[in-house]
Amino acid sequence: MAENHYSKPDYWSRKAFSEGYPARSVYKLKEIDEKFSMIKKHFSILDLGAAPGSWTTYILRKLDGKGRLVSVDLSPLASGVKGENLTFFQGDLYDENIRNEVFRLGPYNLVVSDAAPATTGNRTVDTARSEGLVELVLFYGEEVLVPGGNFVVKIFQGGGEQLLMKKMRNVFSSVKAFKPEACRQESFETYLIGIGKK
Repeated sequence: MAENHYSKPDYWSRKAFSEGYPARSVYKLKEIDEKFSMIKKHFSILDLGAAPGSWTTYILRKLDGKGRLVSVDLSPLASGVKGENLTFFQGDLYDENIRNEVFRLGPYNLVVSDAAPATTGNRTVDTARSEGLVELVLFYGEEVLVPGGNFVVKIFQGGGEQLLMKKMRNVFSSVKAFKPEACRQESFETYLIGIGKK
């Protein structure tokens, strides 16, 4: 019998739970970090669309009490996601007050975002919403990253990523699309990586 598409996600979900992460998405960031050397202990990092907090938890563990992490989401982080060097803002990334707070605590060495829009099941609509969210996260990245800073953002594949990558090449020395192993095989999400802000 053919392997069920969900046998691998079940593995990642069980692994996340056993290692104290709120969600399986942590392994996407872990693979990106290991491949592109994103996180250093002294870094100041911005995590946009952070809830329930798997990426935030991974970053806190990597920082090991050093550096600084600012996380933002409309929803609260899971109750166990805490750190002396963590500042969390609950609110909308489009909100001027949130933006001002995030900018005030910058600049940052790394901006990451696993944010996804509320989905409708209509791929055209969902892809367009995802592209809009990527545009917003890229705006944050352009404004708050230090020269040489790096950038990671999730996008739903659907045609617009090539245009966004072209835009990113104006901002970063190197731009790549990367789909981590922990992504569901049937998923149309991928990640855009920006290395070395100009």
